[in-house]
Amino acid sequence: MVLHRLFPVLLLAGCIATESGSPSVAAEAAVPSAATACVQPGAWADGGGRPLDRDRLLDRAAKTPAVLLGERHDSAEQHRWQLQTLTEIFARNPHVAIALEMIPRSKQAVLDRWVQGGMGEAEFLREVDWRTVWGFDPQLYLPILHFARMNRVPLVAINVDQKLVRRTSKEGWAAVPEAEREGVGTAAAPSEAYVEFLSKVMGQHEPGADRESPRFKRFVEAQSVWDRGMAERIAAVHRDTGRTVVTIVGSGHVQNRYGIPHQLADLGIPDPLVLLPWDSDRPCTDLDGKIADAVFGLDAVSEPVGPPKPRLGVLLEPGEGGVRIGKVVGDSVAAAAGLKPGDMVTVAAGQAVRAPGDFTAIVQRSAPGTWLPVTVKRGSRTMDLIAKFPAE
Repeated sequence: MVLHRLFPVLLLAGCIATESGSPSVAAEAAVPSAATACVQPGAWADGGGRPLDRDRLLDRAAKTPAVLLGERHDSAEQHRWQLQTLTEIFARNPHVAIALEMIPRSKQAVLDRWVQGGMGEAEFLREVDWRTVWGFDPQLYLPILHFARMNRVPLVAINVDQKLVRRTSKEGWAAVPEAEREGVGTAAAPSEAYVEFLSKVMGQHEPGADRESPRFKRFVEAQSVWDRGMAERIAAVHRDTGRTVVTIVGSGHVQNRYGIPHQLADLGIPDPLVLLPWDSDRPCTDLDGKIADAVFGLDAVSEPVGPPKPRLGVLLEPGEGGVRIGKVVGDSVAAAAGLKPGDMVTVAAGQAVRAPGDFTAIVQRSAPGTWLPVTVKRGSRTMDLIAKFPAE
């Protein structure tokens, strides 16, 4: 699998945590059936798993300044839940705005044109540079975007330019001149629980990582800057318009009230409502009473079935003149091809590779049983390698 949204310090996004939402790799409990799931599919429960009244919860959501709908970015069922929840809030309060992690703030004008019907899907995806900036299947998000346009609901771009996040992770926030901070303010200090969570996340990818190291501290600082930038846009829209801001965002930014909710509280919105989808195969031990204000049970078997996507087995990082291989998974297609950490991929399948999204798209277009030629720079050498995908 090409994990193209992991930056050099493994910056946390909703897609970094495991499907259970926990940094643990192994499941802690047996997979329950729908009949024994800790949160019944189609029902709401609080963060401890106790049933909630649907109407009372959604009435509360419709009156809350900020509602945060978490997601695993590649889950079609979780995006369906987001749209359903959004429509139920809208039915109670049409004075809403929809904030999107997927779109950087520099593309706000494109969102405005989309809502007013000024462009089609292909132009929209091209103008926001979807493949490079986000990369996940746009069909997962287009129903929400069409809902906004159909009902003339404002869409809000909340993400910061990832160059700012990467720079913070490399140099530290203090080293970034104020004029180059995109208007993002200094983040509130993260809670000790959030720091511990991020330590576990880094430990997944870098066993033995030193929590006291400057590298880890910059990692935490960069994650807080990322959360702060998104929180500031949410708070500003509510303050300027009075709208309830419903945010579509990776669960890692909102669960346990660690990330965006913590920053919103510092910005004067102390009680944003955190709502998470809950797959029926997720461990009940994750329902600790703190993970969210409410969770909605989903039936895990309803995910669409399709051919498996090609798996290369690398972590990618943006680089100068190409895409850098940050890590190669053992016993993978990439390892068999001879790819190594530090390699700079410049060409794949005869096409120039300038960003992680370029390489991801090429890999995912590769059919089982085919060979993918890859040109890499390794130090002063340029090498041509062949990635051979197994047949189905």
